Parts: sequence; C-alpha cells; structure tokens
Amino acid sequence: MSAQSHSLVMLRRNAKHIARNPTSVFNAVLMPIVIMLMFVYMFGNAFNVGVKYIDYATPGLMLLAVCYGLGGTATAVNADMTKGIINRFKVMDVSRGAVLTGHVVASVLTNLVAIAALVGVAFALGFRPAAGLTDWLGAVGLVALLAFAAGWFTVALGLFAKSPETAGMAAVPLVMLPFFSSAIVPADKMGPGLREFAKYQPFTPIIESLRGFLNGTPTAGHVIPALAWCVAIALVGYLWARSTFAKRA
Repeated sequence: MSAQSHSLVMLRRNAKHIARNPTSVFNAVLMPIVIMLMFVYMFGNAFNVGVKYIDYATPGLMLLAVCYGLGGTATAVNADMTKGIINRFKVMDVSRGAVLTGHVVASVLTNLVAIAALVGVAFALGFRPAAGLTDWLGAVGLVALLAFAAGWFTVALGLFAKSPETAGMAAVPLVMLPFFSSAIVPADKMGPGLREFAKYQPFTPIIESLRGFLNGTPTAGHVIPALAWCVAIALVGYLWARSTFAKRA
C-alpha cells in the first residue's frame, strides 16, 4: 500500500475512535455551541462592541471551536505512543508518517464539522454576515489552515507528553488562549498589560481576519499576519512532531 492509502486507513481508524467517544464529540462539537449560547444570551448585552454581539463573537467562537477539540487529539496521539500501538503498526509495515497524518486530518475534519454546526447555530441566533462568495471562501480557507496548523502542533504536544493525561493537559493553554484575545471583547477594552498581550498574540490577527472576511472587508494588515502565524505554527508543529516521533518510535 502507498503512504496515501496508509493515511486513509489511519484517518478511518481515528474517525471511528472519535465517533465512539462521546466526550470527544461533546468537547469538539457541542461545547463551542454551549459557550456561544452562554456568551450571547448571558453576557452579550454587557459588551458594547459597536455591532450586534452575535456578529462580533462568531468569528472568535469559530477559532475557539478549533481549539476545543485539541485535547482529545493530543490524548489519542499519546495513547498510540504509550500503549504499544505504534509497535504493532511497525510490524504491519504501516507508514510512520501515515499515523501522524491520520491524526491531523481527523482533527481538521472534526474542526470543520464543529465550525459548520457553530455557524448554523449562529445564523439561528441572528448572525447576518455581509460576506460574498469570495469572502466565505477566504474565511473557510483560513479556518482550514488554522485547523491544519493547530493539528500538527497538537500532535507534537501529544508525542512529547509522557502520558495521555499530561497530553490532554498540555493542550489546555491552546484552549484558553482565545479568551485572552479579541474573540470575546475588543482588545482595546482590556486593562493595561492584558491589552498588549491580546493585540500581539497569534490568535488575534486570525480572528480579526475572519471578522474582515465575514464582514466583506478583509484587510492585508490582518490577513498577512494571520497567514504568517498559521504557517509558522504548522511548520513548528510538523518539525517537532516528526523529530519527536523519530526518537520515540
């Protein structure tokens, strides 16, 4: 079998594992929707963001949806390493790269399903973007690139961790980081120190780029840094994952 065929087999295996784990499905798909309902209905009127809060919050919650499924990916990767699954694959002559690629692609597809469900709920709550077809394609492309980059970085975290439990905890900072960005409220409304951190951390330009695409007004000042951050995260994650996998496998 070719490396592509091996990757498809690993993807199918990971998809079945995700479907059989209700906790992973909840964290990846339903939890972002619960958070959206909480912020829109409980806190939305408290935030003065200049537009309908659902229109402001949806791009940030799309990014949050990408992050919420990462803990399950890190745990699954580490379980493969620590429970002898990789050794079985080696005996079966399965491509090593296919094991990692399968996890990444499964993570990306799960994220896209979660974001589709989130956007559907957002429309039901009154979300009305001004984006045209090209803008929507740009938004989907950016989300897919972010999911791909986060997938590789999470796979690297899972390989680096010593146990499945620590692997899940290692992804927590990625889950929390969007809350310290412009996802929920504008960075300008935050206090000193936190304001500067929110402005210059990786997720803020990605969120602002999504807002630009969904508003039909993307700007190079946000899109270029967003793409640069995604590519940098993907490259670091890929190199780190391959290096750690080569040492541990």
